[in-house]
Formats: sequence, structure tokens, C-alpha cells
Amino acid sequence: MRRPLVIGLSALVLASVAVPGSAAPTGRHDFGRATLTGFAALPAVTFVPGSEPSGAALGTTPVNGVVPPFADQPVQGFSGVLRNADGTFDVLSDNGYGTKANSADFTLRVHRIGPDFGTGAVDVLGGITLTDPNGHVPFPLTRPDRVLTGADFDVESIVRAGDGTYWMGDEFGPYLLHFDRAGRLLAPPVPLPDVFAPENPAGTPNLGGSKGYEGLALSADGRTLDALLEGTVAGDAPGTLRLNEFDLERGRYTGVRWTYRLDKPEHAIGDAVAVDRNRLLVIERDGAQGVDARVKRVYLVDKRDRDRDGALDKTLVADLLDIANPRGLGGFGTTFTFPFTTIEDVVILDDRTIGVLNDNNFPSSSGRTPGKPDNNEFITLRLGDDLDADPRVLRRR
Repeated sequence: MRRPLVIGLSALVLASVAVPGSAAPTGRHDFGRATLTGFAALPAVTFVPGSEPSGAALGTTPVNGVVPPFADQPVQGFSGVLRNADGTFDVLSDNGYGTKANSADFTLRVHRIGPDFGTGAVDVLGGITLTDPNGHVPFPLTRPDRVLTGADFDVESIVRAGDGTYWMGDEFGPYLLHFDRAGRLLAPPVPLPDVFAPENPAGTPNLGGSKGYEGLALSADGRTLDALLEGTVAGDAPGTLRLNEFDLERGRYTGVRWTYRLDKPEHAIGDAVAVDRNRLLVIERDGAQGVDARVKRVYLVDKRDRDRDGALDKTLVADLLDIANPRGLGGFGTTFTFPFTTIEDVVILDDRTIGVLNDNNFPSSSGRTPGKPDNNEFITLRLGDDLDADPRVLRRR
């Protein structure tokens, strides 16, 4: 097997002070305070009408006031987002209820949503269910009809290629999965060489559970994927994550690899999206929620080697716990916070505006209001500086 080429990259990383609004690790300069320009929310208790029962493994004890199981499939767990030309967005639900063991009755799905930032509502307009009708998955699936479930894969990231097909990153392999526009798997799952999650039977685990592909970015030219793990591979320096390059035309990893260094080893990443040939936006977060949340950040990271310390150069773009809200959008005060356990979606809307969504882990997370399940919130942020993004990224739909 070809040995990966690990490229040394730069980082000017200062000590992190873990309080909202405080100084953060920086690269060349911080962008300053981001401003809330749009707020919309999909209620937590939203289901796909006429779908199948779900959540049986959760038992019958109320969770944040919601009693499982459910008569239909919940619209929850947004772990990836894509922008459409008509103002709608495709959002990816993850594996369901957090583990392989409790998500066998949760069907994997891409939902189409329409946020209305004027009214603050989010409409669910349809979607597709992920399936494997042609038998590409080499191991037994949960369902005989080959509809994919949260016991089969934990899909956490998504891009749309130039031909309209979807590529998704999974955490159980970790695998890369290629689907057509109707959600049908087009080829066998692509494993990451020499890396095995606990759910992967093909090798000895050297990656923590739920630490596979959380970020997946399509290059500006549409030829490659940058696939970012959420956790550290055994033997790597604590708090370092592998960013692997994948060639779409050849359908294989190129052997090129970079290193993303978390501010603290206990942090995790939430999503990644390309800005241009060399730069990405990456969400980094702690695992806390509500008043306990300390780190929920969007960084601009650069793959070019400057300081030769072996890690991506990081610049703070937005502190999601200290967002200016001069218009009081959403009924919140002049400082808006996004205090969720998992924030797993970032999308570039224009050169100075990004969208950010949370994964509400329905019904488990309660970062907005203790004791109540979190809604799926969609916010737009005006950045303090231009991204100077590649025009192809800004036009991407």
C-alpha cells in the first residue's frame, strides 16, 4: 500500500481562553465579531408524514419532555448542508439517535428545506431516502429491502459533485459513499486505508467511536475531496486530525494528507467547506451545551506551509458564542449565542456571509432551553471581512 505523503503546514496557535467572546487561536488576523443577519428554526418535534415508526430502542421514558418511540421518522440531526439554486437547501440527517445499537429503525435521508428568514420558519419540502438496491455494501444490512439505516452507516458530511451525484462521509468505517441524485448507492463504500472505527469489522480499531468523517469539502475545481476526521488516529499526536485528499475521477485517495490541530485535544470538528484551492472553513467545538458551552468557532484554515510546524494555519472567522445581534433577530438580545452540543453545518452564501446549522440530536440535546429538545436552527452571519473566495465556490449550487 502506498505510503501517504504528509504535508507540513503552518499554524500560529495561541493559548485558548475558554470563555465566550474571549481571544481565540489566530493565524494572520481575526475577522472580528460576526453579525446575525438571519434566524429561522424548524421545531424539534417535526416528522416525515406517513413514514415508518422510529426510536424503539430509546425506550418509553421521556427525554427532554418527549416520549419515544415515535409513529414517524423525525426530521433531525442535520450533519451537512448544500445550497440549491432556488433558495432551498439539502440537509443530511446523521445516523439517528447517536449509536449503531439504537438507530436500526432510523432511515438515512437527505431532506430539502426552505428557510424563511422573514418569518423565522423552516419548511420541509421533501427529500430522498438513501438505499443500496444494487448490493454494493459488502456486509449485511439491517433491512432486507436495502434501505439504509443508522445501524448501517453514520453519515455526517455531504458534497454534491458536478454531475449532481452526492458524496458522503461516514463515521462507522470511516467510509466515503457515492450516491446518485435519487439516493441510490453507486459503488462499494471506500474505506480509509489503515484507519478503522470500532464499528468496522475489517481491522483492529485505531479511531474512537463517532470520530470518523465529520467534514467533507469539495475542491474549488470539483476534482478532489478534502475529508477531515473528527478524532485522532492512534499513534498521532493528541488533538491532531487527518485531512485526506481523495481524487474523484480515479475514485481513490491520492496519498496527500494534511494535519488539523484542535485548540484542545478534547474538542471536535463539526464541518468543513472549501473557500478556494488552499483554504477551508472548519467548525471547531467543545462538547458542552447551554451555559456550559465555551468553544463554538468557525475557523478559516490554510493548507499552505508557512511556519513549518506541521499543522493547518487557523484564523478565527466567527465566535458562535459571541455574535452581534443589533436588530434583536429571533427575539434574542443584542448578543446572540449558538450554544449547542453539536454544530455540524456551514455553507458559504456570499463572500461575506455564511450559514450555520446545528445538529439537534433529537430528542437528547437541550442547549437552547434546559429540559426542552433543541430545534433545528438555521442562522446566517455577516462576517467582519471578505473571504476572498474562489468565484467557483460562490457560484456553486
